[in-house]
Amino acid sequence: MIWQTFTYLAATATTKLPPECGKNDKFLGIIPTWYQYITFSDNCSVKLDISDNPQNLWLIGFGIIDILLRLAGLIAVGFIMYGGFRFVTSQGEAEGIKAARSTILNAIIGLAITIFASTLVTFIAGKF
Repeated sequence: MIWQTFTYLAATATTKLPPECGKNDKFLGIIPTWYQYITFSDNCSVKLDISDNPQNLWLIGFGIIDILLRLAGLIAVGFIMYGGFRFVTSQGEAEGIKAARSTILNAIIGLAITIFASTLVTFIAGKF
């Protein structure tokens, strides 16, 4: 069943790309495409022939993981802003300030982890 799904995707996922092959296309400037690690054919189209090159499944997986990690980084930035808003609106209450600092600290730790993990995924995918 799963193999049939991948075979169907391989047959239908020939996507025409811009003349420069779209390797640098990014959503919001930071979220990459799922096909960023796949090598393109001569006519700049993504061809997913899993039977000839099963390595493409790993590269697609790395691309999807990279997308999810970058989305997690955006969420962490959102939590940093939320923590700053809580800090400003705490009106000097000790509990409010403590909760806001905790939110900001945890978000910064999460952001650092996602940046490191995304860099690691990019490095590993580049070695494939």
